[in-house]
Order: sequence, then C-alpha cells, then structure tokens
Amino acid sequence: MLCLVGGGVLALALNRWPVWATRAGVLATVMGCALGLGPAVRVLLGAATASQRLPWNVPGGEFYVRLDALSAFFLVPIFLLSLLAAIYGGAYMLAYRDRKALGPPWFFFNLFIAGMALVVVARHALLFLVAWEIMSLAAFFLVTFEHEKKEVRVAGWIYLVATHVGGAFLLALFLVLGRNAGSLDFDQFLTAGKLAPATAGIVFFLALTGFGTKAGVVPLHIWLPEAHPAAPSHVSALMSGVMIKIGIYGLLRTMMFLGPPAAWWGPVLVVCGLTGAVTGVALALFQRDIKRALAYSSIENIGLILLALGVGLWGLTSGHPLVAMLGLAGAMLHIWNHALMKGLMFLAAGSVLHGTGSKDMERLGGLMKRMPVTGAVMMAGALAIAGIPPLNGFVSEWLMYMAVLNGGLEFTGAGQVVLLLAVGALALIGGLALICFVRLIGIVLLGDGRSEEARHAHESPAWMTAPMAILAGLCALSALFPCTLVAAFSRTVEAVFGIPAGPFVNALNSAASPLARLSLLNLILVLTAAVIGLILRFLWRRGPVAADATWGCGYAAPTPRMQYTGQSFSELMVRRLFPKSLRPKGRVIVPNGVLPSAGRMTTAYPDILSLTLYQPFFAWLAGYFTRFRWVQQGKIHYYMMYFVVILLAGFAWLVLRRWLGWM
Repeated sequence: MLCLVGGGVLALALNRWPVWATRAGVLATVMGCALGLGPAVRVLLGAATASQRLPWNVPGGEFYVRLDALSAFFLVPIFLLSLLAAIYGGAYMLAYRDRKALGPPWFFFNLFIAGMALVVVARHALLFLVAWEIMSLAAFFLVTFEHEKKEVRVAGWIYLVATHVGGAFLLALFLVLGRNAGSLDFDQFLTAGKLAPATAGIVFFLALTGFGTKAGVVPLHIWLPEAHPAAPSHVSALMSGVMIKIGIYGLLRTMMFLGPPAAWWGPVLVVCGLTGAVTGVALALFQRDIKRALAYSSIENIGLILLALGVGLWGLTSGHPLVAMLGLAGAMLHIWNHALMKGLMFLAAGSVLHGTGSKDMERLGGLMKRMPVTGAVMMAGALAIAGIPPLNGFVSEWLMYMAVLNGGLEFTGAGQVVLLLAVGALALIGGLALICFVRLIGIVLLGDGRSEEARHAHESPAWMTAPMAILAGLCALSALFPCTLVAAFSRTVEAVFGIPAGPFVNALNSAASPLARLSLLNLILVLTAAVIGLILRFLWRRGPVAADATWGCGYAAPTPRMQYTGQSFSELMVRRLFPKSLRPKGRVIVPNGVLPSAGRMTTAYPDILSLTLYQPFFAWLAGYFTRFRWVQQGKIHYYMMYFVVILLAGFAWLVLRRWLGWM
C-alpha cells in the first residue's frame, strides 16, 4: 500500500514530464500489486491470518487492519486486475500527453487501488469509512479526467452524489452496530451480544442500501451507466471489475456481524437479483455506446451474484445444504469470473476507442480485419460473459442454474414456485445476454466500416493487447479448473456462512461431481476447437482463398449504410418482448407541406428509473432549496453570525439535556 501511494506521489511530482509520470505510476502499481498479491493468495490457500494495530490520533479511532479469508478473496482480483490495467493504461494514457497532465490521474489511480485494498482489510469502522471515502473520491477524479466535456462532468457529479448517499447509510449502519457493541472495532461487532431480530433486519437493510449503491443494485444503479463510459477505459475496467464488488464485500462482512441469517434475507436478495439482472440486460440491448452497454451488463451480473447469494442463504436457513452450497459457490465464483470477463471487455472497448477514436457502435464495423488481436480477445470476452461454453461465465452460471433448479425441486410451498419461476427468468436473462453480445460483436467487428474512423482503424500496441490476452487466457483457465477455484475460496465460505469447508469442497469437487465433469467437457471443447482451427489454417494455407462482396439484397452498389444497425438488430429480436417502459423512445419529424423539408428521426435510450424517479425528485429538491438562497448574502460577517448562532444553539441543547436528566 505504501508502494502504491508513494508511486502516486512520485507521478504527481513528475507531472511536467508526462512519459516519466506515466512510467512512475505504472511501475508503482505493478510493484504494489505484486507485493500484495502474494500474501492474499497465501491466506486464501490456508496460511494464518495476519493483523496489525498502529497508533492513530483520531478520537475514537484506531488503525487496525487484518487479512483474513474474506479479505484475501477480494484482494486477489483487486491486485490482479489492477496490475494488468496499469500496464494497459501506461500505453493508453500516453495518447493524452500533449493535451492533458498525466501526473494527477496516475496519482489518483494508485490512490484508488490503495483505497480499495484498505477497505477490505480495515477492521475499525472509522478506518473503514476513511478508506471508503478515499476510494470513492479517487474514483471521482478519475471519472472526471476529461472534465472539459459536459457529459463527463454530469457523470462525475451523479457518481459523487450517489456514493455519498450510500455513505450516509453506511454511517448509520456503523452507528447501530457500534451502539450494540460499545465500540467501533469489528472484533467487538463479532463478539457483542446478539442483535434483536428487528434491529438485525434494520442493519441488513442499511447494508443492502449503502453497499448496494456502490455495487449498482437496482434501483440504486443510476450512477453506474453514467460513470463507466466517462472514465478512461482502464479505470472503467477496475470500477466494473472490482470496485462494484467492494459493495458485495461490505454486505458479506456485515452479515458476519449479524450471526445466522434471517429467513427473509434470502428471498429479498433473490428478488433484488432478478430485478437487477432483467433490468440491466434489457437496457444494455439498446445502447449505442459500447462502454455504456457494458456498464448495464455489469448491473445484470451484480444481479446474478445477488440471486445466487440469495438462493444460497435461502437454502441455508431452510435446511437444504446442497442448495446452499451450489448457490454460494455460484455467487463466489461469479465474483471472480466477472472481474476477469468485464475487465477484459472494458479494456477491449478502450482498445477500440484507441484505434478508431469512437465508441459508438453505429460508427464502427469491420474491425476484425483491421484490429485482429483486439477483435479476437473481445470475441472471447463476449462469449465468456454471455455464458457460452467452454469459458468461465458458463461455469458459474451453471452453478446458479443447479442451485435454483435444486431449490425448486426440494422446497415446498411459495418458495418452490418462486425458484421454479427463477429458472425460467435465468434462461430469459441468459438468452438476452447472448443477443446483447452477438449484437455488440456483429456490429463492431464484422461487416464494413460505417465511418472513416472505422475504415482507418489501427491495432493497439502490445502493451495494451498483452493484458487483454492474459485476461482471455485466465477466462479459459477458470473454466478448465473450477474445482481448484472452489477449493481456494472454501475457507471464505466457511468463515462467512458457517458451512464446513471439507464437506463443501467434497460435495462440489469429487471426481464424480457434475462440476468435475463440466471442467472435463470444457477441456474437450477447447481441444476440439484448437484441432478444428489448426485444420482450417492448414487448408487455407494450401490453396487460395477467394474473396467477394457480400450479397447486397439486389442493390447494384451496396454501401455500409445498408448494413444492420445495432438498434435494428435489437428491435428485430426483442422489441415486442419488453414492456413499453423499457423500449427506446423515438421522435419522428415527418416532412410535410407542398415543398417539404427533410424529415428527421431521433431515438433515445433513457433509464426508466432515472426518467421517472430520480430526475423529477432532484428537480423538485433543487426547486425547494432555491427558496433558501436569501441565506447566501455574500457578506462574511453574516456567515460568522450563522456560526455563532449554531454554536449557541448546540450549547443550549446540551444544557437542556442535562437539566432534564436525559444524559
């Protein structure tokens, strides 16, 4: 952590020399992440936990950090993805060296990683909140890197408001836990007396709301599709791949403080997960901006993680251990898998932006020929995140299917109906996700270039393509060795949920288990695909390959404008499937008159919750507070008077409380 912060400060000091500032930032990130990755992996594999207490001159505070199995589980993707993103970002950010200062973004990039790492090892509420604020503010400055653009400034402010609303709920959460434990130390939270069921329910709600805001849980997701497209692509990869998972970490950590879960927590998470997954994939289908589509896909995947977590908790509280193990294994494995898949996809989107100058699907096309490496890894990431074998997204989603299906068969009453319906909902979500990424790959990589930028695209340098290739390889390895990964995080499941690690591993990893057979199937598919690829390559080399124009549907001179657009593809597939509230909003100006002018059609893809809930609410709030502008007199002695009045009111309140015997 000191290496990360020190490297960031050095990059800031070298601000006048952009290349050296970039090198300092990248080197510090790589060294810091490599140093942190080793202890995290060792603890995850069974080494003893480590802790450190240092003096901290803050009233009621203590600098207390501890590396346990849950912290290690989240530190592994944080450090791994950050290391690769830094290498990628070293080449990506140099494109700005002639028009932007690069010292500050590398300072905040390193501070962002250090903040995330400190959040997951902090063991005192005040330290946790400080680390949370460091992480959030560093992300804000990274999101607003191109602050000269209005849409970037708007995205930054939306993110900042959302993160502080979530922070307010976290403050209330720790106040309730601290009052019960008599301390803000996490160890005291664990050993304090059991909370009353009503109080535990309130704490669970505060955690779900506060941490859910950071995770992008619907309806608290509104910042995510705004911030991810605005940030530099390697920052978007970290925000989507690991930062939003910090919200899941916070929820799991809080559940450790609350003891055995209540029976209703699982169903609540199932409903939240299904709602988020359906909403996210539905809105992703109509986005023109590649990074915005990927942001909505992240909302979908957070929904899937919550769904699997909810099914696992439901099985745990209802006495169905197999359902619990399948659900929790699916949730935990998907946290890792999504970090790899979405990190890869955002880096690939950044490579497309670097090579073409655009992230608008409707201005791209034909990039597979001009950017073959980027196209290949982007296709691998799309297949993985769409849940297609033999890649890792299929494995974790298969565990979710097994959990929901077994729950539907083992449960009785309303729970059985809900989980059987969830099987159909999962199938719908998977089908829509497949359509979404077939659309993205088809429109961006195939066909002909729809603009000059696409027709003159160039491949990204090796410093950008190599991290993407490594992530694609890790997606394949995760699918081939899921049993190894399940064994690696079995201690985490034991620590958080109380399921013994031995039976958990034996049930999922035995030679005859479906998971082991699934990994064997993936291996066979990988080998088959490799053999077919080698055969085709051999045949192509032996003889000439004829090339001709694509059939133009009878047109004598087809143009790139005659290709399918992203919108037409989506509407062809799903327009009638979605309710009107989730469909694109179109506006048509029809030519009229004797000599009509040109007509025009525009299409918007608004987030229905933003349009109907948040925008009206904040517009009302802004209008309400304009009534108090008279307080802003612009005169310093008036403001000093306000301070004096508030201080006197506070002292009067303390005296009144003592006089009435309230203290």
